[in-house]
Amino acid sequence: MQSSFYRFLDAVKQYLCLSLLKNSALSVMSIFQLLCSIFRSLLSKFRSGLKSEIGIFFPMLILRVLENVIQPSFLQKMTVLSLLEKISQDSQIFIDLFVNYDCDVEAPNIFERTVNGLLKTALGPPPGSTTSLSPAQDMTFRHESVKCLVIIIKSTGSWMDQQLKVGDLNPPKFSDNESSTENPMYLVEDAQISDCELHSESNFEFSDTATLEQRRAYKLEFQKGVALFNRKPSKGIEFLISTKKVGSSPEEVASFLKSTSGLNESMIGDYFGEREEFPMKVMHAYVDSFDFEKMSFGEAIRFFLRGFRLPGEAQKIDRIMEKFAERYCKCNPNSFTSADTAYVLAYSVIMLNTDAHNSMVKDKMTKADFIRNNRGIDDGKDLAEDYLGALYDHIVKNEIKMNAESSAPQNKQGNSLNKMLGLDGILNLVWKQTEEKPLGANGYLIRHIQEQFKAKSSKSEAVYYAVADPTIVRFMVEVCWGPMLAAFSVTLDQSDDKEATSQCLQGFRYAAHVTAVMGLQTQRDAFVTTVAKFTYLHCAADMKQKNIDAVKAIITIAIEDGNYLQEAWEHILTCLSRFEHLQLLGEGAPSDASFLNTSNSESEEMSLKSASYPSLKKKGTLQNPAMMAVVRGGSYDSTSVGVNSPGLVSPEQINNFISNLYLLDQIGNFELNHIFAHSQRLNSEAIVAFVKALCKVSMSELQSPTDPRVFCLTKIVEVAHYNMNRIRLVWSRIWNVLSEFFVEVGLSENLSVAIFVMDSLRQLAMKFLEREELANYNFQNEFLTPFVVVMQNSSSTEIRELIVRCISQMVLSRVSNIKSGWKSVFMVFTAAAADERKSIVLLAFETMEKIVREYFAYITETETLTFTDCVKCLITFTNSRFNSDVSLNAIAFLRFCAVKLADGGLACNEKCKGQDLCTPVVKDNALDGQAFIDKDDYTHFWVPLLSGI
Repeated sequence: MQSSFYRFLDAVKQYLCLSLLKNSALSVMSIFQLLCSIFRSLLSKFRSGLKSEIGIFFPMLILRVLENVIQPSFLQKMTVLSLLEKISQDSQIFIDLFVNYDCDVEAPNIFERTVNGLLKTALGPPPGSTTSLSPAQDMTFRHESVKCLVIIIKSTGSWMDQQLKVGDLNPPKFSDNESSTENPMYLVEDAQISDCELHSESNFEFSDTATLEQRRAYKLEFQKGVALFNRKPSKGIEFLISTKKVGSSPEEVASFLKSTSGLNESMIGDYFGEREEFPMKVMHAYVDSFDFEKMSFGEAIRFFLRGFRLPGEAQKIDRIMEKFAERYCKCNPNSFTSADTAYVLAYSVIMLNTDAHNSMVKDKMTKADFIRNNRGIDDGKDLAEDYLGALYDHIVKNEIKMNAESSAPQNKQGNSLNKMLGLDGILNLVWKQTEEKPLGANGYLIRHIQEQFKAKSSKSEAVYYAVADPTIVRFMVEVCWGPMLAAFSVTLDQSDDKEATSQCLQGFRYAAHVTAVMGLQTQRDAFVTTVAKFTYLHCAADMKQKNIDAVKAIITIAIEDGNYLQEAWEHILTCLSRFEHLQLLGEGAPSDASFLNTSNSESEEMSLKSASYPSLKKKGTLQNPAMMAVVRGGSYDSTSVGVNSPGLVSPEQINNFISNLYLLDQIGNFELNHIFAHSQRLNSEAIVAFVKALCKVSMSELQSPTDPRVFCLTKIVEVAHYNMNRIRLVWSRIWNVLSEFFVEVGLSENLSVAIFVMDSLRQLAMKFLEREELANYNFQNEFLTPFVVVMQNSSSTEIRELIVRCISQMVLSRVSNIKSGWKSVFMVFTAAAADERKSIVLLAFETMEKIVREYFAYITETETLTFTDCVKCLITFTNSRFNSDVSLNAIAFLRFCAVKLADGGLACNEKCKGQDLCTPVVKDNALDGQAFIDKDDYTHFWVPLLSGI
């Protein structure tokens, strides 16, 4: 079976590819469509055996039409876009194209050029250019190209998910600083295997990502050298030689200049004309590489000048043409008497070509003038007039075009086979000819391409690589993310067409998914940020349906890719915060600032009146400054909308804003709250990133100078409650983030905000203390630490008093569950004992008295060292300067503690908790029945007790 397939493949190369090449010049639409259909079949079924051929036909059939945005044929381009849409649906095709062409320094960048071509089509003709397209045709092109880009990124993501097994419990992780080169190779799809098995090892092999990364890096560095050459030729050659991308001999450099794409032909000409020794040797080696045998002089000079453009300086031209004349005479020794004849004639041909085809020259050179100018150049003799006349006709009728003039830069940049295989000449001559003669004068070039096909099929460059490692997607995204971001953004911004905007938002979703899963932080944040800006939640008066759809896309991204969003969560949560703000304004709910800036009694009164607060949807009122700020709008990055937009709002803006509030009804509170409830499903890394972002957005809300809000703060409490059941290691990481947040906001200069935050922390602590803590753990102490830090550092009397009340409430209601938390409790009361406000001291001592009288047995139930903290707290109360009763009672409690210590009653079991605390209680040791406290502990406890008494 394999042998028959190889014979079939050889027939395809020998006959079908030649037929495609011959008919590529025809302008008949039905033939072009058939060509594209055949090429699609070759690409889908036989690409592994036709690597070289596809490397030529893809630029010729597809990229040439795709990159023409000024004067394209509508039907041709629609055929190409339809072809791209179909092949994009097979995710493996573009993966293979990228691996075998964009990662191969000897091959064209097919994937990169395709994406860039689609971008150019999506953007439309450049401003100021004249195009043959009607507005409807241009819009069709734009939408179809965006659709192709969406399908490409969607299929790429599907392929990635399949290889990564996204959805498994432990999917592979990637980061910007490391690539997963150690991941095992996955099997390719069944259809691809059946195709691969038909080819021998010499034509097909698997390649791991490390090898592809090296090849891609090699190509990028190689292209860097090419770009440097195009600015400063000598520097570029030095760089390429130093990085071992090009050999150091003149012959190797000449071969590089002759066969490499992307080189500026003018710079090649300038380099050849240099005086320095090495460039001159390179120029000589370059000229000597041509075989002009049996070529006419006109054909030879045309063939020679196809690879570069002659420099402008006469001395440089002189050196180049002198060497050309020598080489031509060496290949054709009977052509002229000497090389001087060829040298002078070459100059005459160049002058004739310029004279005949330069529109600036008014008085054209005649045939008689040309013959007269070349008299006596053959060692004093005249060349035959028929010879000169034929040469004249050949040049006048067929201009000598150099590559810099005949091919567009984008065509040259991506196609590394053009120069070597003569495709520049074909694209220049075949596609622009009016007569449908596929062979004609191009028969030589077509035969030359056939020879190159055969030559390359036996070389290592023709080896077809297959890869199933998803890391390759990282390199593909680095190539395509910029064009895709531009295409989606421009289309979404400029179009209100429902289908077009829907396509763009889908593209954003798929791109965010791929970049997030692959750990490409910069690219991921770019896509998420752009969608967030397109929600227009920061300027609601200008919102349209597409902006509401953008909000839906943001919610979908959050739910589907939450495990990979990391820092991008901040943009999503900011959108949710603004969305909730608009919802509240629409319903007529009072702003958070109205609660935060009032006392508790006033807040309760306002909450009772909130039911009668006028709804903006039903009765438009803009007396609320927050509403006016929202209507005025602001920039996406502004902390509070409307801050930098002073002035009155117009009636039109008011009406737009009110009508847009009805659009928000498309998104219910369920979708909004689902993201926070869904946080329980985030993995251990993602939940920490989510909490960090939530704290950051909450900080922005609370610190707003005009409209502080508590939306994210309430969500912090909810999320912490949802995730309390996580393993201790993960919960500790979460609380480290939350603890810093509560401390920072608790010390805020805005008293109302600080009070609200401390009360939120109290609610959270009460829920946390419902959970029982095992012995020798410190989680409760860590949880209550923010109370201690704020108590010790806050300058606000109200905050310090609130903390004492919060701690008192927790102790009295959760005393049986407090374990390691006693340490934080006593530290808060110790700070309160030294407070400058009498009310705080008395409030703290009241709770302290109750603890010692009624709950002393709980203090050392799990940790005897807590007794020391209790003693230190009582000692601080003995120094109270506000109330002698406090000092005396504190001393009495210290004596009580001394008695308990002397009797060994620092802990009790469940049976003796209800006994009289004046009765010594000893906790038996399970091993020897001795007292629970050892001798070292007694020494440790007696010192502070004696100093206090």
